[in-house]
Amino acid sequence: MATETQTEAGLSGHVRGVTVTTLACLGGVAAAVAASVVVGTGQEAASDPLALIFMVAAVAVQYPVLRLIGVDVADFGAKDHLYVGFMTFTLWFITFAILLTTGASL
Repeated sequence: MATETQTEAGLSGHVRGVTVTTLACLGGVAAAVAASVVVGTGQEAASDPLALIFMVAAVAVQYPVLRLIGVDVADFGAKDHLYVGFMTFTLWFITFAILLTTGASL
């Protein structure tokens, strides 16, 4: 609650959740934009496996960034790891699909 004081050093549970969610979403969008710049937005880009590698790299890069921000990644369970991967994939998929559909050139 708002009147409770924080006893541990680090981020509160709410700030930790918002930080992880924000970084996962921004990582997915950044991976899609980077993939569209490198792979392109033509018809052949939709089936290029290199675009998926950008998404996997975005997931891998998030853990050191989370440590730098102050999130204790050692406390992550399977659910947390799946959440980061799912959110990154979802935002990557949506953004990349929009870029492919519109044929936007970046």
